[in-house]
Amino acid sequence: MTDKHGGGVVLCVGEPLIALSAPDHVPLNRASTLQVSTGGAELNVAVHLARLGVPARFGGLVGDDPWGRMLTDSLREAGVDTSSVRTHPNRLTGCYLKDSRVEPASFYYYRADSAASRLESLTDEAFAHVRHVHLSGITPALSPECAKLSYDILDGAPGRGHSTSFDVNYRAALWPVSAASRVLVELARKATTAFTGLDEASSLWGCSTPTEVREVLPDVAELVVKDGPRTATVFAGHVTESLEPERVEVIDVVGAGDAFAAGYLAARWQGHDLRAALARGHRLAASVIASIHDNGSPATLGQTSAGSEGASPC
Repeated sequence: MTDKHGGGVVLCVGEPLIALSAPDHVPLNRASTLQVSTGGAELNVAVHLARLGVPARFGGLVGDDPWGRMLTDSLREAGVDTSSVRTHPNRLTGCYLKDSRVEPASFYYYRADSAASRLESLTDEAFAHVRHVHLSGITPALSPECAKLSYDILDGAPGRGHSTSFDVNYRAALWPVSAASRVLVELARKATTAFTGLDEASSLWGCSTPTEVREVLPDVAELVVKDGPRTATVFAGHVTESLEPERVEVIDVVGAGDAFAAGYLAARWQGHDLRAALARGHRLAASVIASIHDNGSPATLGQTSAGSEGASPC
């Protein structure tokens, strides 16, 4: 996905979310304040890309509410093009509570019928100067409209002349494996670059090794199989590269996969080889693991009272 033309943009399309967590690992039921930050797989990737010097644009829907404005503002402040972020007049912005004092962390989502779940199309302007589009498997799970959009974007990529990446990102809480396994393999096969964790490939397709994942997705130009804190492997044609990450202190693993994808994509965009891309992915994921924020944000965007109206179901 090297930007050979100059002036290109990476478009990330998906669900933006507000993340609420208690400071200092206080149990949620005892928290008097909550830290407010941004989340969402594709949003995280867009933010990381912009920080790494890759022109990034985000396409999605937010609610006509303070949190929707916060998400848009935070993207803009991170250097992400927000011209394709639209506001739904009748839906609220999705959010989730994160209890990271337990292992693994517990999550409580308030996203049913959110603005993001109504995303069914993008304008032609959203694709202006786009050289690459990034999607994840969370989006098609949100609604039939979002699923259709995911197919439309990947099917339309050859005609628009850009490459694509798809992070499988299977979320069992959003849909059953019987439905997800079919849709996610179809979408991954359409992408230029696909990312998947070995654990989710096991759940979806019964794979136990990276090689077995490659057998399921044989024609993806670059297939990256991550195995948690262990080796990540990329298959590209007849070339296979594997690289282990360095050991780091784990504070919160949420968002690490998004960071890995962004680091990998940024390296490839900037012309680096496969091994260098794996190394960049590992390093960026490590920086997120060492933070409580999903995209490694160095500071909290704000605070809200745990009992405030802003924390009500979305």
